[in-house]
Formats: sequence, structure tokens, C-alpha cells
Amino acid sequence: MKTAEDQVVDDDTGFQDEEESFFQDIDLLQKHGINMADIKKMKSVGICTVKGIQMTTRKALCNIKGLSEAKVEKIKEAAGKMLHVGFQTAFEYSTKRKQVFHITTGSQEFDKLLGGGVESMAITEAFGEFRTGKTQLSHTLCVTAQLPGEEAYSGGKVIFIDTEHTFRPDRLRDIADRFNVDHGAVLDNVLYARAYTSEHQMELLDFVAAKFHEEGGVFKLLIIDSIMALFRVDFSGRGELAERQQKLAQMLSRLQKISEEYNVAVFITNQMTADPGAGMTFQADPKKPIGGHILAHASTTRISLRKGRAEMRIAKIFDSPDMPENEATFAISAGGVTDAKE
Repeated sequence: MKTAEDQVVDDDTGFQDEEESFFQDIDLLQKHGINMADIKKMKSVGICTVKGIQMTTRKALCNIKGLSEAKVEKIKEAAGKMLHVGFQTAFEYSTKRKQVFHITTGSQEFDKLLGGGVESMAITEAFGEFRTGKTQLSHTLCVTAQLPGEEAYSGGKVIFIDTEHTFRPDRLRDIADRFNVDHGAVLDNVLYARAYTSEHQMELLDFVAAKFHEEGGVFKLLIIDSIMALFRVDFSGRGELAERQQKLAQMLSRLQKISEEYNVAVFITNQMTADPGAGMTFQADPKKPIGGHILAHASTTRISLRKGRAEMRIAKIFDSPDMPENEATFAISAGGVTDAKE
């Protein structure tokens, strides 16, 4: 019988060996004539795997101090030799998709809506007005991500990037009590960072990539609460909108690559804004999530959250590549997100 403390992920889980083969270390490029100094330069900007090179443009690699065009070509060529960069059959891809896991939200109804929970190798976005449960869902996921789950999911560590100063460790203790797990172990397995500007938020992703690489297979979830708050502050008015969207696109592209490169789930929250054109089209709800089309296309699954009676909340699939548009009711309790009691 496992004790509650054993349930929470351990650094040396057996699952880690399986995950190690998921990506190839950038150090392997040495066998193809790339020197260690150049490899260190790439690691300094968060490119730690061979797949990471494939996901980075030549222009971006040339912008790394000390890498010339000739060196970049040589690096790209070496990475190409180590990776299968062409097409594969849908059957081969479906085999790769078997590595995808789901993290429970704490509510069975909500999990059913998402097809099992928050999916890895994908960006899941939850948006809604204040008090709809976005931050509570983030805190619950911090704990549930550490618990062993279905389909041989072993649990793992979490990185939490806080842009609104809403992270509360005491909240994790309450949720840990619900699942009968040790407070200290739960808090130790969550790496927290407070981002103060949109640039700082982007720089933290370099650290995230390095950490995911350093402890291969140990981290399972990256949370950003919320994705757009700092962009709203740093870029104001229509004059800076194009630059804001370009920077946002770069960040979301980075998040997509990190989720695929290291097989982790990325969960982001988003704010709402009044839609000035909604009155013209007689929409029932004149509010929309911020971030525009860039964020809409980047998120794999989008969930709309709204308030119900008392502690009840309603989640609706707003956009998903494989889940039907549907709704689920859940509740927010002292122990985090849970099933609604009828």
C-alpha cells in the first residue's frame, strides 16, 4: 500500500527512462563536428535538443552572438542528419501520439469534456471574466499533475509563471489535503516564477526549456496565469497593436514548440474584453477573449468559463481539433476544482 507521500512524484520515477528517449540532447552534435562552444551558445537561449534546432529558423540562429551563417548551415545540416525531417504516415504519427497523456482537472465532468483532462503536446487555454475559476483551476492542476493517473501516467513536476500575482502556496496546501498528499512534497514539486514584463515572460521560457531538458521527463506541466496581462500593460493603443501581436505570436510559437519537444502539457489562462462591434450583430455575449486571431489559432483547445449559481462554474469547449462543442458544470471548493453536487 502506497502512503500519501509516495503518491506524489519522485525525481527518479521509472517513467523517466522512457521519457529520456523522447528527445535527443544537443550535445550529440559534437559527433557531427559541431564544437562545444557553439553548443553552449545555443543552450544559453534555451535550444537544448536536436529537435529544438529544427524548430528554430536560420535567421534566429544567426542572431545568437557568435554564430555565423556558415556555422548555422553546418549546425542545421548536422541536425538534419540526426532527425527524420520528411513525411510520415498517419499510422506512424498515431504511434507517436500514444505518448500523449492527460492531467485531471479534479472534476470528472470537466475531464470528460476535455477527453480525459489537460492534454500534453498541446496548449490548453481557459478564458473567462474574473471569478470564473481560471486561477483556481491553475492551482488544482499544480497538485493533480503530481498524482499518478490513468494510462500509466506517473505524475510529474510543474512550472508556474505568474503574471498577475495570484499564486498562493497556501491554496496548494488545501488542495493537497483533499488528495491526502504531503504539503512539503507538493510545494517542492512546483517551480514558481513571477513575471513583471512581457519581455521577462519571454526570457523565462528560455529557463523553462533548459529546466525541462535538464530534468528530462520529470516536468509534466507548464502554467502561465495569465498569458496576456503583461502584453496589455506593455503595449497600449492601436499604434502598438501590430508589435504586440508579433511578440505574442513569437511567445506562443515558443510554447507550442516546448510542449511538443518535451511532451509536456501547457495550460494558459486569458482575460476578456468588451467587444465594441457585438451590438451590431446582436450577439448574446458582447465580450470576447483578448489576444485576437493570433492567440485563437495558437491554442490547441480553448475553454470558455462562466459563472453559475453559488460555487458552480460552467466550462464550454470553444475550439478544439478533436472534441465536440459541449458544456460541463463543475464547482470550486476548498479542495480546488471538483464535481458539482446536483
